[in-house]
Amino acid sequence: MFDIGFPELVVVSVVALLVIGPEKLPETIRTISLWIGRVQRSFASIRREIETEIGADEIRQQLHNESIMKELEETKNTLQQAGKDVRSTINGAVESVESSIPSQGIKTQKIESPPKDQRPKTMTKNDD
Repeated sequence: MFDIGFPELVVVSVVALLVIGPEKLPETIRTISLWIGRVQRSFASIRREIETEIGADEIRQQLHNESIMKELEETKNTLQQAGKDVRSTINGAVESVESSIPSQGIKTQKIESPPKDQRPKTMTKNDD
Protein backbone atom coordinates (compact mmCIF):
# COMPACT_ATOMS: atom_id res chain seq x y z
CA MET A 1 0.00 0.00 0.00
CA PHE A 2 2.55 2.58 1.15
CA ASP A 3 6.10 2.32 -0.09
CA ILE A 4 7.92 3.31 3.09
CA GLY A 5 11.46 2.01 3.48
CA PHE A 6 14.02 2.13 6.24
CA PRO A 7 15.51 5.53 5.29
CA GLU A 8 12.07 7.17 5.42
CA LEU A 9 11.40 5.66 8.86
CA VAL A 10 14.73 7.00 10.14
CA VAL A 11 13.94 10.52 8.88
CA VAL A 12 10.46 10.43 10.47
CA SER A 13 11.94 9.17 13.77
CA VAL A 14 14.58 11.94 13.86
CA VAL A 15 12.02 14.64 13.08
CA ALA A 16 9.64 13.25 15.76
CA LEU A 17 12.47 13.22 18.30
CA LEU A 18 13.35 16.83 17.51
CA VAL A 19 9.76 18.13 17.43
CA ILE A 20 8.21 16.22 20.33
CA GLY A 21 11.25 15.82 22.53
CA PRO A 22 12.75 12.81 24.26
CA GLU A 23 10.48 13.04 27.33
CA LYS A 24 7.12 12.89 25.54
CA LEU A 25 8.12 10.66 22.60
CA PRO A 26 7.33 7.27 24.28
CA GLU A 27 3.92 8.51 25.42
CA THR A 28 3.17 9.89 21.96
CA ILE A 29 4.15 6.59 20.28
CA ARG A 30 1.87 4.67 22.70
CA THR A 31 -1.04 7.01 21.95
CA ILE A 32 -0.53 6.74 18.19
CA SER A 33 -0.34 2.92 18.45
CA LEU A 34 -3.62 2.81 20.38
CA TRP A 35 -5.36 4.96 17.78
CA ILE A 36 -4.03 2.84 14.91
CA GLY A 37 -5.31 -0.30 16.67
CA ARG A 38 -8.75 1.24 17.15
CA VAL A 39 -8.96 2.24 13.49
CA GLN A 40 -7.93 -1.27 12.37
CA ARG A 41 -10.56 -2.88 14.62
CA SER A 42 -13.20 -0.48 13.30
CA PHE A 43 -12.36 -1.34 9.68
CA ALA A 44 -12.44 -5.07 10.50
CA SER A 45 -15.84 -4.68 12.18
CA ILE A 46 -17.26 -2.72 9.25
CA ARG A 47 -15.97 -5.33 6.80
CA ARG A 48 -17.57 -8.17 8.80
CA GLU A 49 -20.91 -6.33 8.88
CA ILE A 50 -20.83 -5.69 5.14
CA GLU A 51 -19.95 -9.33 4.38
CA THR A 52 -22.79 -10.47 6.63
CA GLU A 53 -25.25 -8.12 4.94
CA ILE A 54 -24.44 -9.20 1.40
CA GLY A 55 -24.15 -12.87 2.32
CA ALA A 56 -20.58 -13.29 1.16
CA ASP A 57 -20.28 -16.69 2.88
CA GLU A 58 -23.29 -18.06 1.01
CA ILE A 59 -21.96 -16.71 -2.29
CA ARG A 60 -18.55 -18.31 -1.68
CA GLN A 61 -20.22 -21.64 -0.77
CA GLN A 62 -22.43 -21.54 -3.86
CA LEU A 63 -19.45 -20.83 -6.13
CA HIS A 64 -17.55 -23.70 -4.52
CA ASN A 65 -20.51 -26.06 -4.99
CA GLU A 66 -20.88 -25.03 -8.64
CA SER A 67 -17.21 -25.71 -9.32
CA ILE A 68 -17.51 -29.16 -7.72
CA MET A 69 -20.62 -29.94 -9.80
CA LYS A 70 -18.78 -28.88 -12.95
CA GLU A 71 -15.84 -31.14 -12.10
CA LEU A 72 -18.22 -34.05 -11.41
CA GLU A 73 -19.98 -33.50 -14.75
CA GLU A 74 -16.63 -33.46 -16.57
CA THR A 75 -15.59 -36.67 -14.78
CA LYS A 76 -18.90 -38.31 -15.68
CA ASN A 77 -18.45 -37.39 -19.34
CA THR A 78 -14.88 -38.71 -19.31
CA LEU A 79 -16.01 -42.01 -17.78
CA GLN A 80 -18.84 -42.37 -20.29
CA GLN A 81 -16.40 -41.79 -23.15
CA ALA A 82 -14.00 -44.34 -21.66
CA GLY A 83 -16.87 -46.84 -21.41
CA LYS A 84 -17.74 -46.29 -25.07
CA ASP A 85 -14.09 -46.77 -26.03
CA VAL A 86 -13.86 -50.02 -24.05
CA ARG A 87 -17.09 -51.34 -25.61
CA SER A 88 -15.90 -50.51 -29.12
CA THR A 89 -12.53 -52.17 -28.44
CA ILE A 90 -14.22 -55.31 -27.12
CA ASN A 91 -16.65 -55.41 -30.05
CA GLY A 92 -13.74 -54.97 -32.48
CA ALA A 93 -11.87 -57.83 -30.82
CA VAL A 94 -14.96 -60.04 -30.96
CA GLU A 95 -15.45 -59.25 -34.65
CA SER A 96 -11.82 -60.02 -35.46
CA VAL A 97 -12.02 -63.33 -33.56
CA GLU A 98 -15.26 -64.21 -35.35
CA SER A 99 -13.76 -63.45 -38.74
CA SER A 100 -10.58 -65.46 -38.05
CA ILE A 101 -12.37 -68.54 -36.66
CA PRO A 102 -14.53 -70.49 -39.11
CA SER A 103 -18.11 -70.77 -37.95
CA GLN A 104 -18.21 -73.73 -35.58
CA GLY A 105 -21.46 -72.94 -33.88
CA ILE A 106 -19.85 -70.62 -31.36
CA LYS A 107 -22.14 -67.76 -30.54
CA THR A 108 -20.69 -64.43 -29.53
CA GLN A 109 -22.49 -61.44 -28.18
CA LYS A 110 -21.69 -57.78 -28.71
CA ILE A 111 -21.27 -55.56 -25.66
CA GLU A 112 -23.87 -52.81 -25.61
CA SER A 113 -24.62 -49.94 -23.30
CA PRO A 114 -26.58 -50.99 -20.22
CA PRO A 115 -30.26 -49.98 -20.20
CA LYS A 116 -31.00 -46.68 -18.50
CA ASP A 117 -32.67 -48.36 -15.51
CA GLN A 118 -29.45 -50.35 -14.80
CA ARG A 119 -27.08 -47.39 -15.06
CA PRO A 120 -25.82 -45.95 -11.79
CA LYS A 121 -27.92 -43.09 -10.58
CA THR A 122 -26.15 -39.73 -10.73
CA MET A 123 -26.72 -37.14 -8.06
CA THR A 124 -28.45 -33.96 -9.16
CA LYS A 125 -28.74 -30.62 -7.39
CA ASN A 126 -32.18 -31.58 -6.05
CA ASP A 127 -30.93 -34.88 -4.51
CA ASP A 128 -29.63 -34.57 -0.96
